[in-house]
Amino acid sequence: MDIIEANGLTRTFAARGRTVEAVRGVDLNVAVGEIVGFLGPNGAGKTTTLRMLTTLLAPTSGTAAVAGCDLLTDPAGVRRSIGYVAQSGGTEPACTVGEELRLQADLYGVDRIEGRRRATQLAKQLDLSGLEERPTRALSGGQRRRLDIALGLIHQPRLVFLDEPTTGLDPQSRGNMWEHIRKLREELDTTVFLTTHYLEEADRLCDRILVADNGRIVAEGTPEDLKQRISGDCATIGLAGGEATAAKARALLAGLPQVRSAEAFGDEVRLRVSDGERTVLDLVRRLGEAGLEPTALRLDRPSLDDVFLTLTGRSLRD
Repeated sequence: MDIIEANGLTRTFAARGRTVEAVRGVDLNVAVGEIVGFLGPNGAGKTTTLRMLTTLLAPTSGTAAVAGCDLLTDPAGVRRSIGYVAQSGGTEPACTVGEELRLQADLYGVDRIEGRRRATQLAKQLDLSGLEERPTRALSGGQRRRLDIALGLIHQPRLVFLDEPTTGLDPQSRGNMWEHIRKLREELDTTVFLTTHYLEEADRLCDRILVADNGRIVAEGTPEDLKQRISGDCATIGLAGGEATAAKARALLAGLPQVRSAEAFGDEVRLRVSDGERTVLDLVRRLGEAGLEPTALRLDRPSLDDVFLTLTGRSLRD
């Protein structure tokens, strides 16, 4: 069952006398219980897509159903069913943690007693217990982001959108935040849709990834599927005999079905291969049979940046 289903979403803007196509026909589906990451460089259309799915921006064209509600005809129903945590957050510096949580519960019409119970529960689940009387201006960056997430969950939405949830956090706080996001599904049965610039975050946290570029989704799949389907593993084999031997090795291996590409550099041959752990043994055997002596071997797993570079010719970090 899909909790998000979007078809042909577009969004154009008028800027300085010309039309800018920020989103150019996005189709996407998110199943109940998934943690889905939305990746892409600045200008790829991620935030615009997120703002459309959360009813903050009307699509120029296309349709979508979010949490069972039509995006165009029932935006209020969408808002009641989702949580949204913006990149910049939304707390009042002078308010305490407890006041923010109770106010958010009141705004969603949660019964007063139930709202207090939920606030206490979320404070415990997100490591905010004992901070209820602390002004939000006195919180650390990690504490403030955890409070932002708690505010987005106080009305118990089935789906929560997180826009760059760990931007600005130090590595330790970022790792802690990943654990809290995983618990949203494990303990609260919440579906999570997040945007991120951090490749490691998407790789370690998400069940599935959507890669956006130039206003379109250019690839999707699990992190492992994307890396294997698009990039493959990189095997680097050092050879005795220098450049001439490496050139012979490249010619020998380049035509094999499991070898996607082969290049010789100095006394090494570098190959992009499928299922590297198994393939590399066959490659070494074939070299030995041809009288070429391997002296070194390195197998590197592809990264999500390799995926994006393969798809677009530029890095996700650009």
